[in-house]
Amino acid sequence: VFNCFGQYFCLHFEAFQLGMAPVYMAFLRFMGDETDARNYCYSLEVGASGRKLIFEGTPRSIRDSHRKVRDSHDGLIIQRNMALFFSGGDRKELKLRVTGRIWKEQQNQEAGVCIPNLCS
Repeated sequence: VFNCFGQYFCLHFEAFQLGMAPVYMAFLRFMGDETDARNYCYSLEVGASGRKLIFEGTPRSIRDSHRKVRDSHDGLIIQRNMALFFSGGDRKELKLRVTGRIWKEQQNQEAGVCIPNLCS
């Protein structure tokens, strides 16, 4: 859970099957309603060895179930082989570092960027 701009956001990271392929997914949910969530944007990034995957979007409301968000593929999806590549080493252990940013869409005095260190 992260506090940015006086609001709370929750990072989710989970493994699931996409068809027959094992994947990992990271996404951010806003702890409030959908209307307020639209005031914010976020990005998530994972990478290693000069390569990276980036997802950018609007956080979903916490009122949407994590299953609904996952099933809509609204987040950073990492295939297992890429996740193991990004983990380095012998590619047998999952050790990812997910980083991200949260920012306000509205242009006013409070606009800015909150840069939490998101690790999973």
